[in-house]
Amino acid sequence: MADRTEMEKRDLEKELTAAVRGEVSFTAADRALMTMDASNYRRVPRAVVAPHDADDVAAALRVCREHGVPVVPRGAGTSIAGQATGVGVVLDFTRHMRRIVSLDPEARTAVVQPGVVLDELRAAAGTHGLTFGPDPSTHSRCTLGGMIGNNSCGSHSVAWGTTADSVHELELLTYGGEPVRAGRGTDAGGAPTGLPPRLRDGVKALVDGELALLRTGYPDLPRRISGYALDTLLPERGTDLARALTGSEGTLGVLTEATVRLVRTPAARALAVLGYPDESAAAEAAHTLLPHGPMTVEGMAADLVGSAAGLPKGGAWLFVEMGGTSRSEAAAKAEALCRAAAADGSTDHTVVTDPAGQRALWRVREDASGTATRMPDGSEAWPGWEDCAVPPARLGPYLRDFRALLGEHGLRGTPYGHFGDGCIHVRIDFDLLTPAGIRRFREFSYDLGELVVAHGGSLSGEHGDGQARAELLPKMYGPELVGLFGKFKDLWDPAAGLNPGMLVRPARLDENLRFDVLPRQPVPVEFVYPHDNGDFSAAVRRCVGVAKCRNPATGSASPDVMCPSFRATGEEQHSTRGRARLLHEMLAGDVITDGWRSEEVRDALDLCLSCKGCRSDCPVGVDMATYKAEFLHHHYKGRLRPASHYAMGRLPQWLRAAAPAAPLLNALARTPLGALGKRLGGIAPEREIPHLATEPFTRWFAKRVRDRTAGKAQVFPNGRVVTLWPDTFTTYLSPSVGQAAVRVLEAAGQQVAMPGPGVCCGLTWVSTGQLDGARKVMRRTLDRMEKSLGLPLVVLEPSCAATLRTDLPELLPDDPRAAQLAASVRTFAEVLEERAPDWQPPRVDRPVVGQTHCHQHAVLGDAADRRLRERAGMTGELSGGCCGLAGNFGFEDGHYDVSVACAEEQLLPSVRSSPADAEVLADGFSCRTQLAQLGDRPGRHLAEVLAEALGEEPAGGQ
Repeated sequence: MADRTEMEKRDLEKELTAAVRGEVSFTAADRALMTMDASNYRRVPRAVVAPHDADDVAAALRVCREHGVPVVPRGAGTSIAGQATGVGVVLDFTRHMRRIVSLDPEARTAVVQPGVVLDELRAAAGTHGLTFGPDPSTHSRCTLGGMIGNNSCGSHSVAWGTTADSVHELELLTYGGEPVRAGRGTDAGGAPTGLPPRLRDGVKALVDGELALLRTGYPDLPRRISGYALDTLLPERGTDLARALTGSEGTLGVLTEATVRLVRTPAARALAVLGYPDESAAAEAAHTLLPHGPMTVEGMAADLVGSAAGLPKGGAWLFVEMGGTSRSEAAAKAEALCRAAAADGSTDHTVVTDPAGQRALWRVREDASGTATRMPDGSEAWPGWEDCAVPPARLGPYLRDFRALLGEHGLRGTPYGHFGDGCIHVRIDFDLLTPAGIRRFREFSYDLGELVVAHGGSLSGEHGDGQARAELLPKMYGPELVGLFGKFKDLWDPAAGLNPGMLVRPARLDENLRFDVLPRQPVPVEFVYPHDNGDFSAAVRRCVGVAKCRNPATGSASPDVMCPSFRATGEEQHSTRGRARLLHEMLAGDVITDGWRSEEVRDALDLCLSCKGCRSDCPVGVDMATYKAEFLHHHYKGRLRPASHYAMGRLPQWLRAAAPAAPLLNALARTPLGALGKRLGGIAPEREIPHLATEPFTRWFAKRVRDRTAGKAQVFPNGRVVTLWPDTFTTYLSPSVGQAAVRVLEAAGQQVAMPGPGVCCGLTWVSTGQLDGARKVMRRTLDRMEKSLGLPLVVLEPSCAATLRTDLPELLPDDPRAAQLAASVRTFAEVLEERAPDWQPPRVDRPVVGQTHCHQHAVLGDAADRRLRERAGMTGELSGGCCGLAGNFGFEDGHYDVSVACAEEQLLPSVRSSPADAEVLADGFSCRTQLAQLGDRPGRHLAEVLAEALGEEPAGGQ
C-alpha cells in the first residue's frame, strides 16, 4: 500500500511539473508552510503549486482531476475559519498571479489577478482619488482573491459595504475545467450569463424551483456572510452571479481574474474617538450614529487596549471616521457627531485630523486581531467565534447575552470590531489542548450559534464559515436551505474536488485542530520563556497567522522593523509566520520529521536577522530571534558548526587576542591573506574586515583615570556614579563612541566608572545559538559585576543592552543577580534623562537622518532618545526597518544580497535623500558599518554628535 501511495505521489509530481510553468513543490518545508491559516485548524497538503497564469491553473486542475486530488486556492493565508487549509494541492496565488491588469479611473473599475495585495490596489487607485472600499485589518497583506473568496468587509463597510458590493465580474474555472465569466443579468431565456450550458441550465432550474425558499430563508442584515448567497440570483435581485459566488470560499470555482468597482475617497478625513462608560453603552450607541453618515463605527473596550495613548476617558470607545471636501469640513462633521454622541451618553471624545495621529490610533484597532490572542493575565485565547454579526440595533442586548454565555461556560473573551454593522470579533480562552476543553469549545459553539440566530444574526459577518461554523449552518438557515447549498455545490463541483470539508458537508468544528499534533508536555529548552511558562510549544503557538510579518513594506513613516527578510525575499518561509509554522511542524513531527536536526527549519532560520523586530511589532509578541538561538543550540549540539559561528560567534575572544597586534592585522586584512581569512571564517567575500582600534577604549579609559588621579582629586557636586559598559564593539572597533560618551556624561555631572576586564554580555554566543558558552560568559560577567550591581549601567551598543536586559535573565533565571543587572541597564539617553534631568545638552541645531537600531526599537525603546535629540535642536525622524548587517548576519557568507536589500529598503534611501547638513545617526556598530560599506556618508553615535557640540575638552579633562 505504501509503495502504491509513493508511486501515485511520484506520478502526480511528474505530471504537475510537466503541465505547470510555475513552481510545483512536494517538499516538506513548502507543505509545512501551508498546513495552517489564521484559524484553529490544520490540514496537511500533498503539494503546493504557484501558477503563473490562468493556463497554469487550468493545467493544475486537469492533472488533479485526473488523479482525484482536491484543490484549495489560497491567498495570504489569513483566513480565520480554516478555509485556506487543505489536504490536496494548494494553489498559492501570492507568488505570480498578483498583477493589476488594468485600472479605469473613469469607469472606476480595476481588473486584478487573485494574488494582488489589497494595499497595492489601493495605492494604484489612490493616484486617481479612488480606493477599493472593503478594508480588513490585514489590508497590507491580504489578497483580492482571498477577499472575494471570503466576502471580506473591514472597518469602512458602513460606508462602502462588503466585497460582494464591490465585485463587478469574476473569471474562474470549475474543478471540471469549465471557464466561467460571472457577472450580473440574464440572457433572453432568463438564465445567468457567462456560464457553460450545463451550469447555465442547472443554475436556472435550481433558482426557479426554489423561489419561495430563496425569498424567505435569509435574514436581512448588512453583515450576512454565512452560506451561499443564492438569494442574489433572484430575478428581483438582478440575477447577480458574481455576487452569489463571492464568499463561496473556493468551493465552487478557482478565481483567475476579477473586475472590481472602486469608490471615490474623500479629500479629507477626521477621526472622532468617543468614550463610553463600558462596552454595552458603546454597543447601544453605535447604530444611533449611522444617520450622521460615518465612514466607520468601530468599537473596542478597555480590556483589550488598556491605557493606549490618545484615547479619551472611558471604559470603551467608538472610532468614528468622517469624510469631507476639506480638513475643516471633515472636522466640523466629526465635532457635530461628537456633540450628538455626548447628548446620548458619550463620556468624552477627541477629534484627530492629523493623518499621522489617525494612523497611530487605527493601528491600535488593527493590531487587535493579534493582541486579543492573549488575555490580560497572559493566558491564550483563540478564534472560532471571530466575526458573528447581528442587526446593529440588537448589538447591545446581544453583547450582554454573549457575556453572560461566556460566564456560564467559564470562558473569557474580549469583544471588539465593527459595531456600526453589528459585527463582533472576539478571541476566547478556549482550552483546545485537552478533551474536556475541546468538549466545552463544542458545547459553547452550539449555544452561541443559537444565541446569534435568536438575535436575528449571521454566524459569520466577515471571515466566512470554513470549518469553524459551517457545521452550525442548519441552526441559521434550517435544513431545507442548507440542503439547497449542497445541491448548488454538487452542480458546480460534482466531484467534490474544490476545498472539500468547507461550507458544504463540512468537517466537525472540533476536528483537525492544529494543537492536536503538538507535544502535551513541555520540551526541554534553554531559555526560560517567562511569558509562556517555560513552554516552547506555547511560545510557538503565539503565532496565530495574522501575518503582519508579511507586510511587503513598512512605509516611510512607520517605525516598524518586522520582517526584513520577508520584505527582501517575498518568501513565506523567510517571514516570522513561516518560521513559526515550520517550528510548529517540527514539534508535531509528521511533516518535519527530524526534530531539532531539521534542515528545513535551519534553512528558514538562516535568513532570520535576529533583529527582534517581531518581539515588538508582532501583535502577539513572537520572538523569533530567541527561537532561532534555541533551535541553533539544539541543531548543532555535539556537531561541527558553520565556520562563521566560530569566527563571529566568539568574536569577543578573537578581538581581545588580536588587540595587541592591531596595526599588523589591519594591514594584513587588505592583502590576499585577508581574503583567505574571510573564506576560512565563513565571511562574505564582498565584506571588508572592520578596522581594529590601535588603542582599545578600555585602555584609553584606564589611562584617563590614571592621569586624573595623579593630580588633584576630581570633585563631582552631585556625587553621581554610573557604570559604563565596555562592550566589545566600542572597545575594539569604535572607541571614539566610548570616549564621546564619557565626555558627555561627565559634562552632565556624572562620574563614570567601568567594570574590570573580561565582562561581556554574550551577544555573539546567543545569536549563533552557542547557549552553553553564552551562559558561561554571562556567569563570569555577573561575578565580576557584583560590586557594581545597583548602579545604573550605561550600555552604548543597543544590541548589547538588549541582550543584558532580556537574554541574560532568560538564560540565567535562577541567578537573582541576572535580573538585578538587567534592571539596571540604561541607554545613553535614558541615563542622562534620569540622572541629569536639568542638564541642557549642547545645541546641535541640525536635521537628523538614519535608523533606530532594531534592538532598541524592539526591546529598549527610543522615547528618551527622541526627547534628548529634541532638546539638542535635532529635528526630523529616524526611519524604521533594519540596516541589514545585524551583527554577524550581514557578514556571513551567503547573506550579502539580503543584507544589501534590507539596507536599500529604508536606511540608504533616507540618507541619500537627506539634506547635506543632516547628521547621520546610527547608535549601533552594525548600522554604522553598513553605512560605511554601502553608502557615502558615515553614521555616528548620538554621543559623538553631542560630544562634538560640546567643543574641545579642556586640558586635563573636566
